[in-house]
Formats: sequence, C-alpha cells, structure tokens
Amino acid sequence: MYGINGTIRKVQFFPTYLISGLLLLLVVQHSSQQGDFNDYMKREHSLFKPYQGSGMTIPYWDFIGTTFVTNSYVRLTPDLQSKNGAIWNHVPCTSINWELHVNFKVHGKGKDLYGDGFAIWYARDRLQSGAVFGSKDNFMGLAIILDTYSNHNGPHNHQHPYISAMVNNGSLSYDHDRDGTHTQIAGCEAKFRNVDFDTQLTIRYENDVLSVSTDLENKGTWKECFRVEGVKLPTGYYFGASATTGDLSDNHDIISIKFYELEAPSLLAEDRRQIVPSAATFEAPREHKDDPKPGMSNVKIFFLILLSMLIVVVLVVIGIMFYQKHKENARKRFY
Repeated sequence: MYGINGTIRKVQFFPTYLISGLLLLLVVQHSSQQGDFNDYMKREHSLFKPYQGSGMTIPYWDFIGTTFVTNSYVRLTPDLQSKNGAIWNHVPCTSINWELHVNFKVHGKGKDLYGDGFAIWYARDRLQSGAVFGSKDNFMGLAIILDTYSNHNGPHNHQHPYISAMVNNGSLSYDHDRDGTHTQIAGCEAKFRNVDFDTQLTIRYENDVLSVSTDLENKGTWKECFRVEGVKLPTGYYFGASATTGDLSDNHDIISIKFYELEAPSLLAEDRRQIVPSAATFEAPREHKDDPKPGMSNVKIFFLILLSMLIVVVLVVIGIMFYQKHKENARKRFY
C-alpha cells in the first residue's frame, strides 16, 4: 500500500484463519446453547403467552370450571364466592427428573379475610373436580398447596399464606380443618398475596429429592422453601393447577408454567411407571380433633348486654304498669 509520500507501507493483516476460527467458535457455541435450551425446556408440558391456539383451545392443556383465558393470564377463579377452576396438561410426563417454574398471582379485594388458595399438581387423575382446592381428594401423586386461609387456631398453627407439599398414594384425605398439616411432608410461610408484581415458584424433583423455592420479592433470586429426600414419584402422571373459593374469595391467576427436563443418572433409568407415590418422611395422620368453639366477639357481647338491658327495662315498665293498675283498682274498691 502506498503512503502519502509515495513510499510503500507494509500493512499487517490479522490472519484470516484466526478470524474464521473465532467466527466458527461463536456460531458453534450459540448453536450449542440454543440446542441445550430446546432440549431442556419441553413445550408439551409448558404454558406461556400467547395462550390460545385455534378457537378457544390451548395447545396441550384442558381447562374446566370457572377457568377462563385472557391475553395476560389464565384465571382459575375470579374474586367471587363458591368458584372452582382448573387447568390440566394432557400429555403424560415421561421425564424422571424435572423442574417446573410457575409464574402466578393471587390477589383480591379482601384485606383481612380471603381465600381459599390453589394447588399445583403432578397426579395420575386429571380434570376431576373435588374438595382439595378444586381437585379430587384421595389423589395419586404430588400436590404443592398454596393455602391463603387459616382454618384453625390449634397447636399446629402457622401464618398464612402457606406453601406445603403432600404426597398421596390414594389412601389419604386432605384435612381442611387442620390445613393439611397432618399429611404434609414439608412447608413454609410465604407472603405471595396482593403484591404489585408476579410471584414465582419452582418445583424441582431430582434423584428422588423434592425441593420448592420461591421468588416472592421480585428480586430475580430463588429462596428455598423446603427440601425433602426420599420422595418417590412415578412417570406417566399429569401436571395441573386448580383453585377454589368458598365464603371468602380471591383471583387465582396462572401467568406461565415452564417445564424443564433434567438429566437422570443411569441408576434411575429403569421403568418407573409402576412406582407408588410415597415419601420417606411422611407422618401418619394424627387423630382429628375439632377446634374449640370460638368465644363471643366484643360486638356480640355488647348486643347481648343491650338486649338484656332492654328486657329488664320492659319488665320494669310492665311491673310499674301492673302496680299502678292494681293500686287504682284497690282505690275504686275502697270508695
């Protein structure tokens, strides 16, 4: 190349083979990452925007009850009394190890009283309404329960909202009067209701270890709720979410569900379809005892006292009237 004064300048070029190598490395790395992501997240078990397929259907998912779909969320129940709704994946899970990320929002107009909550399921039977947060009792599988209403003031009391896990072989009944504490395998308090942002929950099942973590403060970091070893879950069950309201209510919204398959060691590669759901730390149900009758509130006591005073006043007035009448009759007889 010629310089300004006509002299020949020698220009150093970066070797083309190094540039080609770097470009090839970047392409391979990007393709590898993209391939890992596609292999990792399974679309057939996931739910995210946009939800609708053709018509009112959602690909891979069925819904029942009060559940309805908007552009921003899938609402299991509205903030109205006595509603039940559920959404269920219709593709059985064949992965031995997996992780489920659930983006949800629970909110309503109630400030002090609200309920009842919702549950995330990995269960044998799908699309069956029932008494356990909108789904059937005596189920087979796993339930992660997000309970917003406290039913008792007993010795196993805890603050609400509360997240717990229940593993059922079909023989156990969820005890609403004790918030399921007699059949849960683990739990933690979690303030996920009526916040200004979406809340996150991850359920990880890996090598027979079940762990649940949350992101409830919009910080983008996971906080472990509980971790339980010795949990046996078969393949071939279905994922779902259901919710219910009673005399108290809330909006229960599912924003997204994302399923990730985790690598399973060869020791767990055997056929696990016939495994009976169980947990090594499961405690046998305790004898159910009714809650003590609540005492009267101050308002009730006030009205009871007021009613008693009115009765006394009425009796005094009747007594005075009767006395005056009797006295008047006696005076007439005297004359």
